[in-house]
Amino acid sequence: MEETKERHVRYLRAMNSPVRREILRALKEGPATIEALKEKTGMDEKALAWHLSILEYGYCVEKKVEGSTVIYKLTQEGQVVDYVDK
Repeated sequence: MEETKERHVRYLRAMNSPVRREILRALKEGPATIEALKEKTGMDEKALAWHLSILEYGYCVEKKVEGSTVIYKLTQEGQVVDYVDK
């Protein structure tokens, strides 16, 4: 039960930010690198990396390392972003 509560806390923290929801919406177009997300969101790379780490910790995104490239994609939990603001 405690594990479920912690999972919900992490998820809600990740989804609570309008900036992070913007990142999730950018990822709805498909998996992307930090460079691609910088172009889509206009965010600074360090800030973007920080927000992505919170989204990953909150089960909203997954990252996959392919050589020296890191690719982020939405998880099932992250795909509900369109319903959060309604």
